Amino acid sequence: MTVSRPVPIVGVSACRRAFDIFHGHWVMERNLEALLETSGCVPLAVPAMARLFPAGAIDSILDRLDGLLLTGSPSNVEPHHYDAEPFEGDFNDPDRDATTLPLIRGAVRRGIPVFAVCRGIQELNVAMGGSLHGKLHEVPGHRDHRSDKTRPKGVRSARQHPIAIAGQGLLRRILNADSVIVNTLHAQGIREPAPGARINAVTDDGVIEAIDFPESPGFVLGVQWHPEITHDTDENSRALFEAFGAAVRAYAGADAAGGLLTAAE
Repeated sequence: MTVSRPVPIVGVSACRRAFDIFHGHWVMERNLEALLETSGCVPLAVPAMARLFPAGAIDSILDRLDGLLLTGSPSNVEPHHYDAEPFEGDFNDPDRDATTLPLIRGAVRRGIPVFAVCRGIQELNVAMGGSLHGKLHEVPGHRDHRSDKTRPKGVRSARQHPIAIAGQGLLRRILNADSVIVNTLHAQGIREPAPGARINAVTDDGVIEAIDFPESPGFVLGVQWHPEITHDTDENSRALFEAFGAAVRAYAGADAAGGLLTAAE
């Protein structure tokens, strides 16, 4: 009798969205495809319903996960989570915040691999004690990093600007490059990095584009761009998901030959 090894499970953050008179929990399929096609893991969407979870539910979810992917979203992390005032035009998803922020803290504490993309890096930074610029394009010295809605949708997500990669950090070890070109589709950005966060990359106008946590027991990487969109056309995007997948498989014990890639190595 042949016994197959368990396939690692990656929890994927979902957004709570209104559809007519109903609400649903939404994940862009490209996030799921990137995991399935490059990471050797099965994605499992985590609904943004922590307000209805019974006591202990966050820990029970983490007990069953081998990794956590925090996705991008049009919504923002609510400013009160980093002691800031609400601002005009704020599009929030408090149910997602209530779900992802404790999931992040629990995953980092346990050493569960975490890969955070766009809104995800903002959630990661806030969950660990950092702050954000609510409207990055209004901060003196920073250009507008939002997507250009006048351009065709396929062009909006194309790579737009270079980032400089620090000499030390998880991103450097994965990509082995001084700089790469990334897409830019965000209105918010890191203001103060969380305690323990290490800056891995910045833009020419000073926006923090990647962080890791070198004292974490496991893989923790946040990037401000969207590698899931270009995972099948860009080798650097693919490399990020491959590295995350290797860390997930190592955590799950499914890759006997692999080692756990952490920020501290």
